[in-house]
Amino acid sequence: MTSFILTPLARRDVGDIRDYIARDDVAAAERVVDALEAAIGTLSENPALGHLREDLADRRHRFWLVYSYLIVYRFETKPLQIIRVLHAARDARTLLDIGSEGTLS
Repeated sequence: MTSFILTPLARRDVGDIRDYIARDDVAAAERVVDALEAAIGTLSENPALGHLREDLADRRHRFWLVYSYLIVYRFETKPLQIIRVLHAARDARTLLDIGSEGTLS
């Protein structure tokens, strides 16, 4: 049984990351995706590992950095819910659609 789920946006994020990196180096793309998958597996077993980012999301969400990518997840859900996987240089606040109350919409 899978101990995590990826939202459709998170699934698309991982595919986009793979495709973007693969344009230059297919092996590097697979290494990054493998590292993301391994980190998600680790987080599903130890969801408290991530960090709160109250500037980006409410306290229901945590963040974990893998290479230059932020894994955004709801750490109290069963199974663990992966919300997004974003490059850290992107405008995460806008991409996460933070409402005026400081919570994810």
